[in-house]
Amino acid sequence: MSVNQRYRKLNPAGAQPREISEVVNNIVDGKTNNTGYFVTTASTTSSILYNERIGADTAIIFTPLDDNAAGEMVKLYVGTRSKGQAVINYDSNAYVCNYMYIVVG
Repeated sequence: MSVNQRYRKLNPAGAQPREISEVVNNIVDGKTNNTGYFVTTASTTSSILYNERIGADTAIIFTPLDDNAAGEMVKLYVGTRSKGQAVINYDSNAYVCNYMYIVVG
C-alpha cells in the first residue's frame, strides 16, 4: 500500500507568495508528506520499510488498521534505520497485519 497524497514542495531558489501560503497552510492542516502504509509478511519476523524520508535518527510511529495489527502492536518495533529504509520487527504469524505510519525527523 502507499499513500497517494503528495503535497507541493517549494523551490529552494524561491517561490511566489501564493505557493508559500499553500505549503504553510497545508502544514498547519497536518499535510506534511510523512505518512505511509506498512503490511507485515505472514510467517516472517521482519520486513524492510522503504521511505525516502527515513534516516538513522528518524522516529517511525505506527497505527494499527485491523484487529490483528492492534493485537500485535506490543510486539512491533523498529530495528535498524538507514537512509531510505528501516527494518521492522514483529512476531511470526499466519496472518498479515496492516498499519499506517508516520516518519518524523
